Formats: sequence, C-alpha cells, structure tokens
Amino acid sequence: MAGYTHGHHAAVLRSHRTRTAANSAGYLLGELRPGQRVLDVGCGPGTITADLAGLVGPDGRVTGIDPSAEVLGQAAALAAERGLDNLSFETADVYRLPYPDASFDVVHAHQVLQHLADPVAALREMRRVTAPGGVIAVRDADYAAMTWYPEVPELDEWLALYRAVARTSGGEPDAGRRLLSWARAAGLAEAGELVPSSGTWTYATDAERAWWSESWAERTVRSNTAATALAEGLATPADLERIAAGWPRWAARPDSWFAVLHGELLVRVS
Repeated sequence: MAGYTHGHHAAVLRSHRTRTAANSAGYLLGELRPGQRVLDVGCGPGTITADLAGLVGPDGRVTGIDPSAEVLGQAAALAAERGLDNLSFETADVYRLPYPDASFDVVHAHQVLQHLADPVAALREMRRVTAPGGVIAVRDADYAAMTWYPEVPELDEWLALYRAVARTSGGEPDAGRRLLSWARAAGLAEAGELVPSSGTWTYATDAERAWWSESWAERTVRSNTAATALAEGLATPADLERIAAGWPRWAARPDSWFAVLHGELLVRVS
C-alpha cells in the first residue's frame, strides 16, 4: 500500500473535518436506506462516516476503517459527541478487509483510491465484501483538472510539485478520470451496473478563498507532502516557502476562483 501523501498534519485534518455526506457524497445519497450495513473505507476523522450513520439509522450499522489508529480515535470521539450508537471504527487494510464475503450493503471510499499503489486490487476487495443488490461508491479528486483564476505562477508550481510527490509516494493524483477504467479492470462491469459521474468543490467567496489558501499554504510547508518533497529532492525549503506565499496572493483578489473536479462512480452490484 502506498504511503498517505498528505499525512495527518493539523491542517490536513482541519480540511478533512469540513467534509460531509452532502458536500462529498451527494452522488451516493439516493442509494441509502434505513437499515443498511455500510463500510466507509479510509474514513479519516469520520465526518462523512457519522453522516452516513445518521442516514441509515437507527437500525443500520456503519463501520469506518482507516490505517491510522490515531485518526480513528478522533472519529470515535466525534461519534460519541453526536450520540451515534450505530457506528464503530477499526484499523484495517483495504487490500485485506477483515470481513466475510457480502458483509455490506454499501461500501464507500472518498479520496482513497488516489493514494493506493494498486487501486484495482482495492476495488476487487471492496466488491468481495459487497452483498448482491448493494452498491460500491468511490469518489476521487483529479489534480490535473483543478483550475483557478487569476494565474499565479506559484500555484502552477504547487500543482506540479504535488503531482510529483503523490507519484513518488506510489499514488495517482489524477485519479478522478481513471475511476471508470480501474473499475472495468477490476471486473466490476461484469459484477453490476457502472454509473459514472462527476462533482466539484468551488472556492470563490471571501471566506472560502481564505480557508482554502490558508490550508494549502500551511500544508505546502508542514505536512507529509512537504517532508516527501524535501526527502526526494523535489524541492528545497526555500522553494516550499515561495510556493506557500503564492496562496495568500491568489486569495487576496476579490475575483479569485478555484475549482476541484472529482470523478465519481457507483457500482450497483447484481
């Protein structure tokens, strides 16, 4: 399994905690029903997971898994804060899920496949634990398709550097466009109906621009991404500081705009 490109730096987790079922899994919501058994792969701090538990409760059960025990502790605390008793968390490896065949009605993974060295094998394992009549739902950003205005040279450097770091770590940053291809390679076209779609996050208000730029400026100099860039000789500390300084310059303009494209895929298992 590839290393997690971002790591769990405070700025990364602050970003992850803004994710909800509404803003990150809208394409899945129409498939959810009370009473379903849900597996959330790579759940991180559990904000989407907790929303899913509310949507399939009170009789449905949700299991969130992640390789990081530390971040699962934060997820469990969130579940307790919300009073959710149909939600549990476990450390697990997506390549070797510790569950019997056909254990879940919904298997969900948000921003996971882009970090894996073998996303096709992960999809096959996700299919193994999905029951007939169930659904697999995957969503991943596509970095090369991100776009913004105005042009800021440091943001171009940021994008090129991030894509290089992600591939050095064994992942594929332009995952969104590849989800359908990976699913077909995993044999999922024979397993059921493939329903591809796309979605976006847009940062264009004053508050959104400030939040997005502050997050990436900090992550550029203090995160696993920064550490890998330095260790692999992809950037110097001065390079990272220069790139980070481009983010607030971009955000300072009232007409600044940034869009993140995501590929999405539902697999309705026969």
